[in-house]
Amino acid sequence: MTARPELVRSLGRWSLAALVLNGIIGSSVFVLPGPLADRLGWLSMAAWMIAAGCCAAMILCFAEVASRFSGAGGAYLFTRAAFGPFVGLQVGWLSYFVRAITAAVQANLFSTYLAGFWPWAGTRLGGVVSTTLFIGLLAAANIRSVVSGARLSNGFALVKITPLLLFGMLGVVWIASGRAVPAPLPSDPSLAGWLDVLLLLMFAYGGFESAVIPLGEARDPRRDAPVALLAGLGLAALVYLLAQLTVLVTLTDPAATSRPLADSAGAMLGNTGATIITVAALISVYGWLASNLLTVPRLSMAMAQQGDFPAVLDRVHPVFRTPWVSILAFASLSWALANQAGLLQNLSLAAVSRLFTYGLVCAALPVFRRRDDTGTGGVPPPLFRAPMGVALAVFSVLVSITLASRMNLREAVTLTLTVVLATLYYLMSHRRRGKPTHG
Repeated sequence: MTARPELVRSLGRWSLAALVLNGIIGSSVFVLPGPLADRLGWLSMAAWMIAAGCCAAMILCFAEVASRFSGAGGAYLFTRAAFGPFVGLQVGWLSYFVRAITAAVQANLFSTYLAGFWPWAGTRLGGVVSTTLFIGLLAAANIRSVVSGARLSNGFALVKITPLLLFGMLGVVWIASGRAVPAPLPSDPSLAGWLDVLLLLMFAYGGFESAVIPLGEARDPRRDAPVALLAGLGLAALVYLLAQLTVLVTLTDPAATSRPLADSAGAMLGNTGATIITVAALISVYGWLASNLLTVPRLSMAMAQQGDFPAVLDRVHPVFRTPWVSILAFASLSWALANQAGLLQNLSLAAVSRLFTYGLVCAALPVFRRRDDTGTGGVPPPLFRAPMGVALAVFSVLVSITLASRMNLREAVTLTLTVVLATLYYLMSHRRRGKPTHG
């Protein structure tokens, strides 16, 4: 029997950092500064910093846990090793389908932005054509090789971050010139309002976890993952803060627009500025999906290896040495969902589901440390040790539970349905293989 082709370890530290950046910065930076300015006024700057601090605590936990592993799978692999196959399967299914839904939303947003330059893209047929090209080209590049997929991700990270940083610098210059407009008064500074804002911001900062999925193709994953996670978060936080600041000082009514960054750039530079930011939005959304078409298929491949997804998703191309079936499956599912209606409402579902994943990975940190102390680790010792790791893990779990409690009934039903389907698959697959169904 022909041996299964092996994946190629070709992802360097900065390719992983670009995946973190692309995973975090998608469409949120172009949408959220407006409603945040309306809800909290200047306190929106503090909200971004508080959310960054919460994410930093989670990322430090992720960094330590990830530094123990060198295989593909990310949070699925980590939680499986810490809490057993049943919990790992739940995390894997939730992560995969939420990523597909979010990818579909990003594809729809790409068509919306593109319609500003090419009105036909805003029609039903035009949306289908642009979505097909949007997803199909990225899928082909990632099947061709992990290197070509990484180069796309790296290029998009660089191209998307440059205009956003320049936009923020223009905002600083605008303040220095004395042309800043009066800041809007907060419309909802209550505790409930703050929690709802922080939930939105956790979505904005979320996505970093996808960068640790393809560690099976990283050159030195246990050393590079922590650096990539922290560097990506730091740069994303800077971009978000500069964008929020610029919107606050250039727009008198930021809540009145669905494109606050484009309108802010228009206030400073006229139509040229608005056009530049619209192009940046297109690039940012495309870069987000470029990174996800590289990372998410490695999750389904890792799950297929453990019997938690159909075995066909574990196939590696004999020439290109990429998980081509998993890439095609994720691209096809994202394309199908993108051509359905009402997907934008699932953004908050993505935020809530990510919080469950983040909380479980953070909870794995003290579990692995305790096993180290008792000599029953089962996984290598960490190459990165988070300062005050146990305290950070407890804090992160509490944050996850608090913000996840803001979910509505629809989100609770959807999450419950995903858990039930994953559980049924788990029971059936283990019965077929004659394995016990306890974790």
